[in-house]
Amino acid sequence: MVSQQQIDLENTTEFSLRDSTETNRGEDRRIGLVQENSSSLASESLELRRNRLRIASVLLFCGFGAFLAFGLLFPAQNELIANRRMWVLICHTLVTCLLGLIAFRLCTNCQYLKRQIQFVEILIFAAPCAFLCLVSFFQIQRSMPLGYIRPVVEPWLMMIFAYSILIPNTWRRAAAFIAPIAVVPLIVLTFAFFTNSSEARAAVPVSEYWGMMIVTTLTMSLATSIGVWGVYSIRSLRKEVFEAKQLGQYRLGEKLGAGGMGEVYLAEHLMLKRPCAIKLIRPEKAGNAENLARFEREVRATAKLSHWNSVDIFDYGRSDDGTFFYVMEYLPGLTTQQLVDVSGPLPSARVVYLMIQTCDALAEAHRKGLIHRDIKPANIFAARRGGLFDIAKLLDFGMVLSVSANTDSDITQAGSVQGSPLYLSPEQAVADKTDVRSDIYSLGASMYFLLTGQPPFNHRNSMKVLLAHAKDVPIPPSEIVPDVDPELEKIVMRCLEKSPTDRFQSALELKTALRECKCNPPWDEIKALAWWESNGCPDKKQLDKQVLQVAESAV
Repeated sequence: MVSQQQIDLENTTEFSLRDSTETNRGEDRRIGLVQENSSSLASESLELRRNRLRIASVLLFCGFGAFLAFGLLFPAQNELIANRRMWVLICHTLVTCLLGLIAFRLCTNCQYLKRQIQFVEILIFAAPCAFLCLVSFFQIQRSMPLGYIRPVVEPWLMMIFAYSILIPNTWRRAAAFIAPIAVVPLIVLTFAFFTNSSEARAAVPVSEYWGMMIVTTLTMSLATSIGVWGVYSIRSLRKEVFEAKQLGQYRLGEKLGAGGMGEVYLAEHLMLKRPCAIKLIRPEKAGNAENLARFEREVRATAKLSHWNSVDIFDYGRSDDGTFFYVMEYLPGLTTQQLVDVSGPLPSARVVYLMIQTCDALAEAHRKGLIHRDIKPANIFAARRGGLFDIAKLLDFGMVLSVSANTDSDITQAGSVQGSPLYLSPEQAVADKTDVRSDIYSLGASMYFLLTGQPPFNHRNSMKVLLAHAKDVPIPPSEIVPDVDPELEKIVMRCLEKSPTDRFQSALELKTALRECKCNPPWDEIKALAWWESNGCPDKKQLDKQVLQVAESAV
């Protein structure tokens, strides 16, 4: 008997994927990650700099705004306002408003500011520095009649360290930006001292001036050195991280999914500049030889397949740190599970169109002696390939079973259920011997979901689902969705027969039956194109910008 802990109602190994309704803006960002930014640290730094400038503008706006509010609420505590330097208050207000405007425009992804990134960088730091010059000047002049020179290095240290920490740079560029900031307090100190009245200068010993100059010079020099070294150190760490993202001759991009022990990344071949998807398993997550055997079995099984409707495998290997990986074709599109999530049950004709292709891929696998054992809507992908839409791709051969191999018994634990409970066959439900007709049942259960929006048996309790697969007859799809084609319904119900002998005996036999099913209105390439234009890409001139999902399940 199988314990309920051995079974996950949805999928024992399924990836938690991103929402299939993600906007095309997110899609553009992910494609750009591979096609534009993945092979150059400089281009990656440019995007990071945009994000950091957004953060810097928000933080400086909040800081200057807080001091402005304090000055307005407690004017007696603000020496410049108390001495009627109201135009300084006006400048403070203007700088705060400017920082707020820049922060708002950057947070709303203003394309003009994103293009003028260097100008924005200068403006964000130059405007506060100009205001600090005024404040420092008047603070020094006001302190001199009292017989001392007020130190003014604190706000300048803040500007240096804010730039060093927030803005990614080369150390040379950082030095060129930080050095002028460090020199400004010396210039302000000298100018404020010698432009003050003779009475104010007489009240301050010359040694006080030179002492303050030396202290300010040492302080700003040390701050500059620390800031530049910090920028150098941070960039070196980023470079190490950048290089760590390379897996052999592939540059990893965004993570597309993650499971208990496996991950899928959007990636690019460094030489060919070809987008691809990399599925990998970390050595620390492998756990035992059984998991690694399953991963290798999936790779070898998928690599045997060459049909258009099967996923192409480009490469397989192991990195220096022990990470196992294989590289497969990049698939723009959605899983059939996601298609239903997005638009509800599919028209009968579209189901026929997708399932005929799936049968072709499955037939090749069966001819090579491979039983999939995990066919479900999440493993049937509707992709765009070769300028065509709704190209079905059969995914995830992680549970594949060789009909003739005896070594699989070492990998599959006796008495355990293999597959996704919602779509597995009765013989899988009772852990009995399976053959190619088990895949026919799972394909029928997947068609049932595509037509109705729900699996044949949808109990909350996984054990009840297994028992229903073994004993119960599902409700005909037309009782849930009335416009299901009658001929297609007969095909689905025959696939879901409890006895394997009562089902279609092969994928080709099922394909023949589907071809004879004349659904009205029919589905073809033109209708597929129209659907993706209206649902996947509002701009008909850029059909490549669709929702990107690589829906491989984790190992």
